[in-house]
Amino acid sequence: MNTLEQLEEKIAHLTRSVDDLSDVVARQDKELALLTRRVAMLMEREATRELDAGGSVPLADQRPPHW
Repeated sequence: MNTLEQLEEKIAHLTRSVDDLSDVVARQDKELALLTRRVAMLMEREATRELDAGGSVPLADQRPPHW
């Protein structure tokens, strides 16, 4: 196998790896967006629940202590 063929083989392998990783990143982006929406919905629900229970400031309106 000459050097050109070796380089072509490596490029094909790297291209396949990049495509596979791109698919993984795209899937994770969708999952992250879904989880972000779910967390926001849960925070809104909890804030409503706290207000209904007589709480003064809903948790959703408070910044976490690490911010």
